[in-house]
Amino acid sequence: MVTKFSRFYNLTNAITLLRICVAGIFLAHATMRLATGTIERFGSFLESKGFAYGTATVWCITVFEVGAGLLMAAGYLTKWMASGFILLLIMGIVIIHIKEGWFNGEFGTGGCEYSVSLIAALIVIASSAHEKDMCSD
Repeated sequence: MVTKFSRFYNLTNAITLLRICVAGIFLAHATMRLATGTIERFGSFLESKGFAYGTATVWCITVFEVGAGLLMAAGYLTKWMASGFILLLIMGIVIIHIKEGWFNGEFGTGGCEYSVSLIAALIVIASSAHEKDMCSD
């Protein structure tokens, strides 16, 4: 039976919602970093892990998160933006989260489960990218 909701609940709309929500997560993350002035602190953390130019690296990450978040939300260059986000998440897992274990929330703090979930979502988004995506197959 076709209802007014069945026209809304379809794969195309679900992927669009997922793409916009995941892009929003990265935009919010970068915006909070800018609003709270934590770029230098994060840069110092990276330098303590052996990265040269930590603050410059964090600025690059932040600019990427804002630009790629806006592009991905709008459906442009989605595969490329998702790939960049996946790379950032993998680096975050390696540098920060893996030593904290798997869980966040009730069973742990700072684990990698959230990052892995975002990676899975980004793979789905990249795999389904086609609208307005100038670099799709």
